[in-house]
Amino acid sequence: MQEIKKVKITDNDYPEAIKTLSDAPKVLYYRGILPTPEEMCVAVVGTRRPSSYGEQVAFQITGELVNAGITIVSGMAPGVDTFAHKACIERGKRTIAVLGSGLDESAMYPQENVELSRQIVKNGGCLISEYPPTKPGMLHQFPARNRIVVALSQGVLVVEAKERSGSLITARLANEQHKKLFAVPGPVYTLNSKGPNKLIKAGATLTEGAQDILDVLGIESQKFVTTRISAENPHEAAIFAALEEGSLYIDKIIEKTKLSAPVAGSTLALMEISGKIRSLGGNVYSLN
Repeated sequence: MQEIKKVKITDNDYPEAIKTLSDAPKVLYYRGILPTPEEMCVAVVGTRRPSSYGEQVAFQITGELVNAGITIVSGMAPGVDTFAHKACIERGKRTIAVLGSGLDESAMYPQENVELSRQIVKNGGCLISEYPPTKPGMLHQFPARNRIVVALSQGVLVVEAKERSGSLITARLANEQHKKLFAVPGPVYTLNSKGPNKLIKAGATLTEGAQDILDVLGIESQKFVTTRISAENPHEAAIFAALEEGSLYIDKIIEKTKLSAPVAGSTLALMEISGKIRSLGGNVYSLN
């Protein structure tokens, strides 16, 4: 792991975007490569307990954005943040994580993302914190770090969030910093949809894919064509068809495909290994 470095606000390589904050940190600690003024960034934030829908959306939109040359900024918290960073890593792309704790691995929050933090740096990304390296994460530090997430970004995407959520603090900061705000709509009866749906009512751009974000930011339009590996047998074809409308729990896949449990399980395992589908955890699968 690279050593932790620090940069003072008076130094030339201190990120210009963070300098615009009225309460910009006098010192930043970082690992990796600091953002530059030319870098186009979008923040992806959301609940720490996303649904399989939220996980799938975070992967999909983040993947499309990084393929379009956008750098993703997030907070490396459990949930949507983690899925956004992982989508970048899987594609070998750069991502920036702004932490609410120190950068020493003993103090890093969450501890289960220590390996992810290493992968972020290894892939040319950056870990940033205003807190000394060994300072543990404390409750008040996480909302505070969100102002840096927003400052680094041209726009902020909220994937899933309850009506009272730290992600909505980030959305408020986006408005205060005059950044573009985007939100993914969700089912009206789902608590995780309350936040994004409320933001859309208030004027955030309804976002179904990366193109909605690129259009608002004035980035050249692109067509996102998913190159999917074709099915090698009828079992795979049935699973592809079942997953066309969204992620599913394994029992639902068995119900839709009429495959036996052993056949479905072995086929799903082989399809995941070959990169045809993705496991979202908890026996939930989606198209890759």
